[in-house]
Amino acid sequence: MHRFFVQRNHTYSSCDGRALISLWALVFWLGMGALAQSGAPPANATAPFRTRATHLLGLGNTKSNCEGTLSIQGNELRFQRDGKPGAEVKITSVRHVFLDEENMQVGGMPMTLGKAAAPYGAGRVVSSFAHKIYDLLTLEYVDSDGGVHSAIFQLSKAQGDLVRNELMARGVPSSSDTDRDTKQRTAEVTDENM
Repeated sequence: MHRFFVQRNHTYSSCDGRALISLWALVFWLGMGALAQSGAPPANATAPFRTRATHLLGLGNTKSNCEGTLSIQGNELRFQRDGKPGAEVKITSVRHVFLDEENMQVGGMPMTLGKAAAPYGAGRVVSSFAHKIYDLLTLEYVDSDGGVHSAIFQLSKAQGDLVRNELMARGVPSSSDTDRDTKQRTAEVTDENM
């Protein structure tokens, strides 16, 4: 009747039940994330693109410095003011797209007076916060009579990139700032050598 008892000490270093459950949960969620990502293009790849913009200059039948919606639908780029007829440009007639940034001071005359009245140079601090950056998008296009025109739009920061990329995806060539700077520098060097 002598029973021999052996006491076992189960100590799992890193594979206890909670660690296994956590590991399986991690594998499950990573697998779900991999399944959620698809290599196929989105179903709305040809959906119309639109953004708010200010038409500065260049489109016929549209006043300068007016706000509206800039949209790309099918083969047309359209700028339309709220409730007014829009101006359209065929995307196939656009020859180049140029994108640049503009830094504008906001606040007008009240901000200027406030900066002047601020003691001990505090106006400089106010000036650092009183600027807003805009994108300037310029389109060079050919009308139905063969005349070359340009249209300039002011968009919120980073919206110009979206419009330019959308136009480039539809076959419009883009001219980058580095190409223009290089051409300008070589022209300056050529003029200096004469």
